Amino acid sequence: MLVDSRGLRNMYEATGQRRILVVEDEMSIRQVLCFFLKHQGFEVMAASNGLDAIRIIPDFQPHLIVLDLIMQPGSGWDVLHWLRANRLLPHIPVLVMSALVQLQEQMHGFEEGALEYLTKPTQPSVIVERVRALLALSTEQRTMLQHKRMDEQRKTLKRLSSFEIDEFAY
Repeated sequence: MLVDSRGLRNMYEATGQRRILVVEDEMSIRQVLCFFLKHQGFEVMAASNGLDAIRIIPDFQPHLIVLDLIMQPGSGWDVLHWLRANRLLPHIPVLVMSALVQLQEQMHGFEEGALEYLTKPTQPSVIVERVRALLALSTEQRTMLQHKRMDEQRKTLKRLSSFEIDEFAY
């Protein structure tokens, strides 16, 4: 199912309340995130896995997606691939919130289209702050931010890989 990104942009500009899709398999985290986002005035819908998210996105037309990566059926990676295949990135910004903490995994998240990558656990207030910041950006600014994040990750990975083993010894 292909979705026209121009139609989504026009829809976004015509509505006032921002829609957030929370895709998280852990029910307690999903409920807390939805509560905090609703309390901040967002319209929120939740999905417990990637397949549900892919079914919900065309009808709900979220302005932003908060996305866990490790879920079944359908992972967050699958959602990112679907968004790219349907040309919905960077029109729909994605904030990844994952227990995957390795720099390589974070780099892969940015390469797949995420604009922000937070590791669990993260305070809900931090997530709300990041959601507001991402929604305030234009599509061009989102693209620039994504490239900046990838460059920062590459530099960090390069620095870490250049250390000698004995440099980590006390």
